[in-house]
Amino acid sequence: MSQAIEDYALIGNVHTAALVGRNGSMDWLCLPRFDSEACFSALLGSPQNGRWLISPKGEIGSIRRRYRKGTLILETEFTTTGGSCAVIDFMPAPENEDEIGVVRVVEGRRGSVAMQTEFVLRFGYGRVVPWLRRREDGISVIAGPNAVQLRSPVPFASDDFRSTAEFVVSEGERVPFVLSWHRSHTQSPPARDPLLLLDEAETRWRAWSGRCVCMGPWGETMRQSVIVLKALSYAPTGGIVAAPTTSLPEEIGGPRNWDYRYCWIRDATFTLYALLISGFLDEARAWREWLLRAVAGQPEQLQIMYGLAGERELPEREIAWLAGYEESRPVRVGNAAHSQFQLDVYGEIADAFHVARRYGIEPHDGSWRVEKTLLDFLETAWKRPDEGLWEVRGPRRHFTHSKVMAWVAADRAVKAVERFGMVGPIERWRALRDAIHEDVCRRGFSVKRDAFVQFYGGCELDAALLMMPLVGFLPACDPRMVATVAAIERELMVDGFVRRYATASGVDGLPPGEGVFLACSFWLADNYAMMGRRGEAQVLFERLLALRNDVGLLAEEYDPRSGRQLGNFPQAFSHVALINTAHNLTTRLGPAHSRAEQV
Repeated sequence: MSQAIEDYALIGNVHTAALVGRNGSMDWLCLPRFDSEACFSALLGSPQNGRWLISPKGEIGSIRRRYRKGTLILETEFTTTGGSCAVIDFMPAPENEDEIGVVRVVEGRRGSVAMQTEFVLRFGYGRVVPWLRRREDGISVIAGPNAVQLRSPVPFASDDFRSTAEFVVSEGERVPFVLSWHRSHTQSPPARDPLLLLDEAETRWRAWSGRCVCMGPWGETMRQSVIVLKALSYAPTGGIVAAPTTSLPEEIGGPRNWDYRYCWIRDATFTLYALLISGFLDEARAWREWLLRAVAGQPEQLQIMYGLAGERELPEREIAWLAGYEESRPVRVGNAAHSQFQLDVYGEIADAFHVARRYGIEPHDGSWRVEKTLLDFLETAWKRPDEGLWEVRGPRRHFTHSKVMAWVAADRAVKAVERFGMVGPIERWRALRDAIHEDVCRRGFSVKRDAFVQFYGGCELDAALLMMPLVGFLPACDPRMVATVAAIERELMVDGFVRRYATASGVDGLPPGEGVFLACSFWLADNYAMMGRRGEAQVLFERLLALRNDVGLLAEEYDPRSGRQLGNFPQAFSHVALINTAHNLTTRLGPAHSRAEQV
């Protein structure tokens, strides 16, 4: 049985990532990159679908975990009756894109500890059993295009398509295990000194995280989340995946299980702010460049998400042979939502370019042309219904948030001319901005409900409406926004946290049931801060921080009833929201106030 989602920790090397459980089992790893087929997939089914366990043999007294400061190097310390040891997990920087590795070092710290390891490698999400051959320095594995070498001084025995070993580690000893992936038609990479790799990884991570300028009471908290964002970035292209996993459920046993190993346009502006305000200009520039490449094409062809290199075809299929996390079916690979029409992405792109200009990222010849082309399209397209921010699989509607983000696109185009001297039909764009604003205020606000509603003519609420002050559509203290926040507090809050919307309404075409959405809860804290309710904002923020696991990670959602994290993990959107809200509570120049600034 899989461990709780929050029992996992992340390791990565900006090419791919792995999840390691508290018990020392690596249950999820995709090679050679985030969205490739998994070779460890026990997270979504039986351990026989692939895992790599290293843990003490017998009873364990206690387990403590931590990341080495300023790094993504994980230390899991086990205490037994015989002594204590630590399993140190990390992914070294690859020498090239066609070479990925994982290093695990068992370090004796007190007495002697009897250890065990089990290595079950499967490709194709558990379906492909590879050929396995023992070597003098470990194990060689091959299946189709994939080849893996596992090197260690510990001798392995192989039986029933699994490899096992037992060994003893004493105080002061280090026992290394090095996994290296390469393409099966090429030579295996040469052996590299695992202890030297460990030193190099620690130096590299600390040099990078040392650039963080986050200050104040949550400075270290923000730095931890920025490290998560770095780990979820794909260095060759600058893309940032929403999460390194697929099909971790939004409700245990339910069908809301999606593949998040792609790059979402909706994250663009939030991510840029989180990187820029934290001092990481190079990463922000790389993300902006990824956006420009990904959105190239006709405006009507714009997608809500893309692959790591900007791939557009992300066909969704079900993996029937995997039982799913705690029997949560189906397990999905790919995401059919990539073909949806969502108006909000046009606003996110325009806002991302605006933020880049404000922070002095070098202008790009193509960005303004792209923005003007998008505005030409939006002059008529903003009147169309869409699937909305939450990617509903029901009918298209006139979602209020979508219209607000179309307004953002027009507003940022106007600001580009007024503030930065760009050339464009400003009077036309001002008229477009005014028309959308009037339409939203007239058709998106329900007098009967005394609140903005999820879609025109409807009566349901939507936490996405909390974005209205954050993007500058209305001041947070506008009576209509105050009333909308009050309605969300009454109807969408569970134990003080915010649900996205009432899934029982059937608006999304799926069975009801999911946890509270962490990013939305951070948005509520932002609204509180902008309304002058700073005490309430800080209380909510601290409660959200308390939901992080022992190594500071957040999933997409949380179940207040069971006290468990839900959804794909760790979630970039949650950590981006954490960083931005911390800045909003630390300085008057935080992203919420900055993004909402009016001309």
